[in-house]
Amino acid sequence: MQLKVVGAGLGRTGTASLKNALERLTGGPCYHMLEVAPESVAAWDAAARGESVDWEALMRGYTASVDWPAAAFWPELSAANPDAVVLLSTRATPQQWWASMERTIVGVLSAEVPPEDVSLTAHRAMVREVFARRFTPDWRDPEAAMAAYTRHNERVRSEVPAQQLVEWQPGDGWEPICAALGVAVPSDPFPHENSTAEFRARMADSLGAETAS
Repeated sequence: MQLKVVGAGLGRTGTASLKNALERLTGGPCYHMLEVAPESVAAWDAAARGESVDWEALMRGYTASVDWPAAAFWPELSAANPDAVVLLSTRATPQQWWASMERTIVGVLSAEVPPEDVSLTAHRAMVREVFARRFTPDWRDPEAAMAAYTRHNERVRSEVPAQQLVEWQPGDGWEPICAALGVAVPSDPFPHENSTAEFRARMADSLGAETAS
């Protein structure tokens, strides 16, 4: 496994923008929730239950990882890639993070799935399992979720060596990441992907307007 960057930041911290940026900076694909194929759902389920997972096989071909579910397993991915930068993306406050989370991911995971869509049902169940076991069982509750978000970030800061950790917030741009990777700063503007409005519009298109409302 050749991950150059292990993303430890939780979803709704600019991870879609980071995916785009890291693919440019590392020269390879970045694993993101959008990359979770149906055949990999069982592996993430097993990881959530604490079972042994072949991380090399799961991440084969990728040069970076961000977003759920990978961010929930940053210790395992970092241990398997000891030379990788650990990228902790955050929002300015837990309240700001929750406002985005509640209007996007929480709504999607709480929505009904057509019973005939077996693949999507399994995917949703896996994400809920990861949230419950690796984040907080009360992930729908604002106070519990914000407390878990804070604990998660504090754990990353306390366990990752300072020289290996990069903290980043939307708006920080290329510089912190490029400095950690030792690469030149691109001349293009930093990507801006998957705003709350864009997320909700995409979910409305794929699952029906009531899902994103």
